[in-house]
Order: sequence, then structure tokens, then C-alpha cells
Amino acid sequence: MKIVFFSSQPYDKTFFTQYNQQGYELIFLETHLNEQSVKLAAGATAICVFVNDRVNAGIIEQLAKMNVGIIALRCAGFNNVDLEAAKAAGIKVCRVPAYSPEAVAEHAVAMLLTLNRKTHKAYNRVREQNFALQGLLGYNLYGKTIGVIGTGNIGKAFCKIMLGFGCKVMAFDLIANQELMAAGVDYQPLLEVLKADIISLHCPLNEQTKHIIQKDTIALMKQGVVIINTSRGGLVNTRDVIHALKSGHISALGIDVYEQEEKIFFKNLSEDIIQDDEIQRLMSFPNVLITAHQAFFTQEALEQIATTTLNNVQHLAENTNLISQAALLT
Repeated sequence: MKIVFFSSQPYDKTFFTQYNQQGYELIFLETHLNEQSVKLAAGATAICVFVNDRVNAGIIEQLAKMNVGIIALRCAGFNNVDLEAAKAAGIKVCRVPAYSPEAVAEHAVAMLLTLNRKTHKAYNRVREQNFALQGLLGYNLYGKTIGVIGTGNIGKAFCKIMLGFGCKVMAFDLIANQELMAAGVDYQPLLEVLKADIISLHCPLNEQTKHIIQKDTIALMKQGVVIINTSRGGLVNTRDVIHALKSGHISALGIDVYEQEEKIFFKNLSEDIIQDDEIQRLMSFPNVLITAHQAFFTQEALEQIATTTLNNVQHLAENTNLISQAALLT
């Protein structure tokens, strides 16, 4: 069986090759999947795509004509795939619903701690033999109220970590997690969760959650709120957040994802002039921390992504019922 990987990086090749117990023919392409590059999937049984590949109806139609029967996402989110078009074309779509959720949750905590205690600035100061503490003042996380939007696998892991810090944790989700409630998480309506000291986003991107952080919801937040987003860039209206940062309503922002990241992330642009004015503006703030979609990037997570993706493809190709319902999308 031939599987064509789009938007692949060197680490994809390393891990998928290592865990290719099935002996599949794996073709790794750096290019994104689009209307022009889709022809490179000719002869493949399956394609494997990532978060910034746009799998729309037109591309699905071309895949169907080439007899590609499986679209395997090597990520949890699937907002970039037209599932209705795939179902109509008879193409199976699968994902990796859970790959070391602790990896993303821990990165969210790392961003919060960095913004608070300014360890990134302290590191650079000390390397220049500047041992002054002025400008590095932080605050105790102990006793602070943390608002968590979305308590799936990653949100659940994040809640547990923050409870361990001695924080009060409020959460919003359509279905309350009984285990988290027993541990002390207080489920509240979204309007109440938005009043927390620190808000961390762990929900999927869909029509209901797109721009869940925008001027109207920011207006409900307390002055000096901290926002962390390690989920999907489209959850945040970037222009509104920039305005709130300028006014001081948002005191700190940590993002591992960005609305227009497909044009920037996973690339070395150090010699280029970035044309995206909004991310340039964000990078100019001293109280904004941006990482390039690396929250998932741990040894354990990449092992699980590779093994789960390959197993999903195997089960779908062999028409077995072993693939989990959480992984199967069509």
C-alpha cells in the first residue's frame, strides 16, 4: 500500500518510518495539499495530512477520481476537511483523537509560567551579565482562578495540572466531566468562566467556537486577564486581541496557534520579510509569547501519532472494525 504524506517535516519521516510495522510504501512531501499538489497522490491508497492542509470538496473530488480511498489526519482536529464531501465520495476519513494530551497541556502551562515569571527575559539578561530584577516581577499562581474552555483530553490534563498548583479551576463544556468535578473543577456557564484571572482554550474549532475570543467576550473579562491558546488559531479574533493588548485589558497572551499560521508556521522565514502585519504586531508586544504550533512536539506524542495513524489506515484498508469510533470521521 502507498501512503502519500503532505506537509511533512523531517520528524514525520523519522517517526513514521520507524513505526511502519506494516511495511507500507511511504512518500513524504513537504508541500501543502492544494488543488495543484493533489495530483501527487496518484497511485496512493491513502493520503496523510496535517492541520494546515485544506481538504475541500474540489480536492476530494480529485482524490476520488484517483481512487484514493482514505484521508488520514495525523492530528486531532478535523476542521480543515469537508467531511460531507468525503462521505459523498466514499472516502474514509480518520484522525488521531488523543496523542499524549499531557504534551499540549504541559506546553500551555509552560507558556503561562514563562509569561508570568518572565524566565525568557531573565535568561537573556543573565547571558549579558545583567542580574537586575527590575521588570521581572511575577505573581503566585496559587489561589488564582483559571478558566478552562473545553475539557476534552487536553483540557482535562490541563485542569489537573492547575489543580496541582493550588488554583481554583472553573470550566465550560457542553458535557461536564464527572472525574474533574470530583477533583474540584467547578463547571460554570461560559459567561462566568470568562471572568477568570487566566483563560486557557482547549476546545475544537467549529462554527460555534470560531472567534470565541473577540471584542464582545473580551469586554466580559476582567481587566488584566491572561489568555493562553494551544488549540486552534481561529478561536481568537486577532485584531480584537491586539486592540485589547494595546488598551491593557489583556495583560498577557500566549499562543501556540494563529489564524493565518499556514502561511508562516513550520517554515524557516528568518531571511524573509513576513507580510502578515498582524503577527508582526503581536510579536512586537513584550507581554506576548508565540510558539510555532509545537505544543504537540514531544517524543511520546510523535510515537502515538505515527502508530495510531498507521493502524487507522490498516484497519480501514482491511475493512476491519478495530478502528475506534473517536478516530473514524466518515
